[in-house]
Amino acid sequence: MTLKIYNSLSREKEEFTPIDDDKVTMYVCGMTVYSDAHIGHARTYFAFDVVRRYLEFKGYDVLYVQNVTDVEDKIIAAANKQNADALEYSCQFTDRCLGDLDLLGIHRADMYPKASETIDDMIEMIKKIIDHGYGYEADGDVYFSVEKFPDYGKLSGQKVEDLMSGARIEPGEKKKNPLDFTLWKQAKPGEPFWESPWGKGRPGWHIECSTMSSKFLGLPFDIHGGGMDLRFPHHENEIAQAEAATGKQFARFWMHSGLLTINGEKMSKSLGNIVNICDLLKEWPAEVIRFFFAKTHYRRPPDFNKQALVDAEKGVNRLYRFKDQLEDLAAEKSCVVDEDSLSDPDEKLHSIVVEFSESFTFAMDDDFNTPEAVAALFSFSSHVNRFLQDYPRPDPSVCRFALDSLKKAGYVLTLFQEEYAEESEEIVDLLKELYCKYVGEKVPDSLDDLLDGLLMKREQARENKEYDVADSIRDEIECLGFEIQDTAEGPVWRKRK
Repeated sequence: MTLKIYNSLSREKEEFTPIDDDKVTMYVCGMTVYSDAHIGHARTYFAFDVVRRYLEFKGYDVLYVQNVTDVEDKIIAAANKQNADALEYSCQFTDRCLGDLDLLGIHRADMYPKASETIDDMIEMIKKIIDHGYGYEADGDVYFSVEKFPDYGKLSGQKVEDLMSGARIEPGEKKKNPLDFTLWKQAKPGEPFWESPWGKGRPGWHIECSTMSSKFLGLPFDIHGGGMDLRFPHHENEIAQAEAATGKQFARFWMHSGLLTINGEKMSKSLGNIVNICDLLKEWPAEVIRFFFAKTHYRRPPDFNKQALVDAEKGVNRLYRFKDQLEDLAAEKSCVVDEDSLSDPDEKLHSIVVEFSESFTFAMDDDFNTPEAVAALFSFSSHVNRFLQDYPRPDPSVCRFALDSLKKAGYVLTLFQEEYAEESEEIVDLLKELYCKYVGEKVPDSLDDLLDGLLMKREQARENKEYDVADSIRDEIECLGFEIQDTAEGPVWRKRK
């Protein structure tokens, strides 16, 4: 099966073939940085992180661009409340928001162009829109004329005549038609501004994405993504602007992620149920949150609730136990399997692995169907465990092949990311204190060396029948969020999920 993607533009699944044979260009609308990133942001950017990961899994070289809206009404209002410069304020929240996504384990895009850094490019696009007859100036403001663009509404499926019903021009607006939208805003006192052919002002919100995606990816590009709430009017307006300015197709595939609910209710400030990522990570491991998202198809609305997270945590722990089991069985063997020399039972295990890889790929090829891919992981675990009940000592190379297949699939779904490698300085400092307390030798700097040294000291204490010391080392390590497992080859540790 080849990869098929549901295209919001055609409203059907289409076979995906990129413009360039081995390269995919992808743009996703980024955050407006005036407050901390929340769980709704996480839902969208997790979805497109998985899309990017699977495209890479398929062998594509992906160029992923995500803008940063650092000039906008909400930013200016928030900065004014703090008596802060709007651009300095948004710069601070850019770092905070992207940092929260980092902590959540969502990989960064390749580029994060800022609106404030591409103003000249926006002005050039606006000039082209006006020159081509789709825009007009009105006393320092510039508007896009919707009625001049015959394809307006093709993404959202709405007709201009239906949109006109009930539409009106707000006080202070200078547009000719209620549906016309802003390309350039005349500067108001106390707001940041840039010089333009129409006087001092700043760009409208919609024009930045049309400009930045065109500039950094070229037209047309392969995939444009974002939350379902952006389909209209933002994405509809992006199409109108870019195609009016260039005469070229804008984006070939449009993907929209379903909006998250909280305990069955829409997330909103008015309901007071917005959950910030930084607060959520104080209660739940990042991998559990990501796995919660993976269990829902990207186009469906996941419902965020405690029981769903509890279930996700159980699922993550089950998959880690399976991974650990395969690691024990594989030892240091290569994943290269000599199929001609396998015994009948090992051939059966090899077939289980191949069938898993095929079912995982089949699921993801069907519009990135992560729930089916997750089901394939659990089915794989069950089949292997049943096999091991009858054949507890399989060929290590086949087990290594199974482990490698599990890790590759897990990476696509953001599992097994070895998050302990990015531990905070506070955790490392606490481990150093433990090392100094129990080992008393020169304290290493790396987390791996600290934990390995503490486990070695624990083994020595057990051999010397100093069980209180051994138990104290174990308890204090586990209090820092690590799990110790005693195996036939000695104790091993991993970050608790």
